[in-house]
Amino acid sequence: MIPVDEALARILSHFQPVAGELVGVGEAVDRVLAADVVARVTQPPTAVSAMDGWAVRGSDLATLPATLTRIGEAPAGRPYTGTVAPGQAVRLFTGSVIPDGADTVVLQEDCDDLGHAVRVREGTPGRWVRAAGLDFTAGTVGLRAGRRLTVRDVALAAAMNHPFLTVRRRPRVAILATGDEVVMPGEPLGPGQIVSSNGLALAALVRRHGGIPVNLGIAPDDADTLGILARGAAGCDLLVTTGGASVGEHDLIRNVLGAQGLELDFWKIAMRPGKPLMFGRLGATPLLGLPGNPVSSLVCAALFLVPALRRLQGLDPAEPHRARAALGAPLPANDRRQDYLRATLRPGDGALPIATTFGQQDSSMLSRLAAADCLIVRPPHAPAAEAGDTVDIVPLDGI
Repeated sequence: MIPVDEALARILSHFQPVAGELVGVGEAVDRVLAADVVARVTQPPTAVSAMDGWAVRGSDLATLPATLTRIGEAPAGRPYTGTVAPGQAVRLFTGSVIPDGADTVVLQEDCDDLGHAVRVREGTPGRWVRAAGLDFTAGTVGLRAGRRLTVRDVALAAAMNHPFLTVRRRPRVAILATGDEVVMPGEPLGPGQIVSSNGLALAALVRRHGGIPVNLGIAPDDADTLGILARGAAGCDLLVTTGGASVGEHDLIRNVLGAQGLELDFWKIAMRPGKPLMFGRLGATPLLGLPGNPVSSLVCAALFLVPALRRLQGLDPAEPHRARAALGAPLPANDRRQDYLRATLRPGDGALPIATTFGQQDSSMLSRLAAADCLIVRPPHAPAAEAGDTVDIVPLDGI
């Protein structure tokens, strides 16, 4: 068995960011930028009004109230083409271009519109003017490559005059479940059969983390069928299998896919749940073999599949985010395998939340995983811990 950190490093060494593709800026949310976004325009392109009011010369506000001659108006998008001379004013609105000669906006509520003139009761020289380039200037790098785009980022890119953006294409992940004993939800259950959740859960995880799942279905414990279905992963960036990697079943995966070019990198890691994890390459396609138990499958997916998806998209592939918590109940000493214990979180009296494990941690119990808020990480050979001790946790918001 190899350590978790070594397994992750060996897996990630097989992946590089996928190519970029051009998408409409409105379709780019949650995609990862493959090229910097550089402003094509200056925003605002010229000085504009920040409020509805009047464009005046600041020097005309030296003595208030002041009555100024109205010489025109400048609605947004229709600038006034003349020049504001001393003693003059131009009616304008939020976003209107400040006309030549003016350097100040006085608020409409601080003025009396006399029709041919305006009486200014209050005003401060230089106020309510947005300078040219206040937001950004042409040539400014607004968004860097390697960023997963938010709605706010899309707004900025559009304002920078980009109708299209270059983003990483979505990685294609083939998913193949195995086993005579599993059937899809809604299908008739035969003797000894159970409903399969792994393929659907992994597809949901792939979508959530930016990929496109390619569901190859369920392969029975039959060499010919397994080989045929596995060939459906051709052209994908990764093949993920579930089941068929435990002791006694491993030879089926290795022998059948070995004939198609599988080169095994490692099998079995020192963690719980998830010991029978397997990784290799099936021709040009990396293969991640997850355990068949549903909890083991999803925990391993969070720890290994998600970082691989991040690297494929050009993101930092660091292991899932860790945080700290205080134990809500004591834990015994750990053995040589790194433990990931399902636990709930609640606010504590201090700065740290309190993490309490479930009494049963069986790797078949999805109900415990669905109810959990985090995984408590117990390193190999960790000593016994008491309630209140500080531990590392992996929040489960990613799955």
